[in-house]
Amino acid sequence: MNPQPACPPQTAPAPGPRERALRQALGGRAIVMVGMMGSGKTSIGKRLAARLGLPFHDADAAIEAAHNRAITEIFAEYGEAYFREGERRVMARLLKEEGGVIATGGGAFMNDQTRSAIAEAGVSVWLDAEFDVLMRRVRKKPTRPLLQTPDPDGAMRRLLAERAPVYALADVKVRTRDLQHDIIVEDVLTALEAHLTSGARRTVRVDLAGRAYDILIGEKLIETAGAEIARLSPERACFIVTDENVAAHWLAPLERALDVAGLRHRKLILPPGEATKRYAEFERVCDAIIEARIERNDFVVALGGGVIGDLAGFAAASVRRGVRFVQIPTTLLAQVDSSVGGKTGINSSLGKNLVGAFYQPALVLADSGALQTLPERDFRAGYAEVAKYGLIDDAAFFAWLENNWRAVFAGGPERDEAIAKSCAAKAAVVARDETEQGDRALLNLGHTFGHAYERLAHYDSARLVHGEGVAIGMAQAFRFSAALGYCGADDAARVAAHLGATGLPTRLQDVRGLNADADAILDAMYQDKKVQSGALTFILARGVGQSFIAKGVPPEKVRAFLQDELR
Repeated sequence: MNPQPACPPQTAPAPGPRERALRQALGGRAIVMVGMMGSGKTSIGKRLAARLGLPFHDADAAIEAAHNRAITEIFAEYGEAYFREGERRVMARLLKEEGGVIATGGGAFMNDQTRSAIAEAGVSVWLDAEFDVLMRRVRKKPTRPLLQTPDPDGAMRRLLAERAPVYALADVKVRTRDLQHDIIVEDVLTALEAHLTSGARRTVRVDLAGRAYDILIGEKLIETAGAEIARLSPERACFIVTDENVAAHWLAPLERALDVAGLRHRKLILPPGEATKRYAEFERVCDAIIEARIERNDFVVALGGGVIGDLAGFAAASVRRGVRFVQIPTTLLAQVDSSVGGKTGINSSLGKNLVGAFYQPALVLADSGALQTLPERDFRAGYAEVAKYGLIDDAAFFAWLENNWRAVFAGGPERDEAIAKSCAAKAAVVARDETEQGDRALLNLGHTFGHAYERLAHYDSARLVHGEGVAIGMAQAFRFSAALGYCGADDAARVAAHLGATGLPTRLQDVRGLNADADAILDAMYQDKKVQSGALTFILARGVGQSFIAKGVPPEKVRAFLQDELR
């Protein structure tokens, strides 16, 4: 059978951001329309191809052109078995050589080989229609070979009963009705979007009145980021803020995704590390956003870890008194903590995160695949924040981590489960207490100690990174709780044992080159954001999963505990 030229796309507007994003998600695979005769595979397929700017192929038309005769004549002269073999060969060629949108004959999907070829090279769309709809349509064209019987209604019912279970194996199902074809095409596009962008993706909703947003968790989210941002607002501009390390791996895929979605973009690449989160770089980011003519309805896109997210978010909150903001966190710590909840800011020489704003993102894309390029030390440091959610108020989650942390580190499905669970825990707290007037402060478990150590290390990541400081701080918070009689020593030992098993430090002595006495640590603690009326606030615990806010802790008790810790 000779090749049949593809039908050119019908006259239609150039593909928009949504259509371009779908084409990108297809990755060169064909869209194969399957279903009963009369379901609209050809008419819907042509309009779908026009919307997407893809070529359209009709398998039956290709067979007829190759034989220079109609399908009914081929059936009559050679029989159904001959026709089905030819149909199989035509489908194999179209899938291999042509792509685009392919309308199949009603029986093509019943062939095991054809079905396997479609699964390998295409996305199958079943146009499902009720019996009455099908019969109304096929009566307009009384040349269907399988209905050339004295009882066409009975033949149709038998075919439906035989084929429907196989059609149900298709990737996508769309119900067709007696509606305008463009409405059905819209349904097909929506179904394809859901299929192509779902995968093993998880969604966590941050439910804030008037400012709710989604956290999407899964792999390849950077590669489809343009489509996700375009859904918020098509044809807007984006300003990407990232650092040198992240840019080497993920800037090019992000820029390609924005190009495909039709989103114009500019970028600024900053030095990596905590030292970047300071006044000078904040000024640099703000000026670059303004110079790029980013408007309030455009997007600042933070591509990186917590430093980039905090800095870019504070700039987004400040420029033009608020530009929309998208977080694309590339570290575990940022994915489970700093990218969620709207805390943005920079460091002062007097303390960490003392200058900033609460400013919620419009979207968070936590691409767990990006963690593959994360150094082991940084992944381990981020895990401290994952463990934190179990220690605050979910003892069952902490127990799950004790049993599954190796799988989380290995990058199996347990990794995405841990990220989703952490994000859901934080989202619930943020929804209750957005600006940390109440129990959101529980999220600072370990941070009063940890922030003090980061300051004493002069934010030198070679000596101490944030997650390591938090790990020491959480272990100390439980030991301090035990010393004050709030929890048992066995709880404190259990926490330290788990953190230590993952390779995290649990005592200040585990940090080389960080020598400080109790008074120096106490002085650094007084610069903590949670200090109220000059009194220290700690997050302490009555047990694993039973944390509480302890205000006005006497400094002499803190000093005595620290002196014991440093012995």
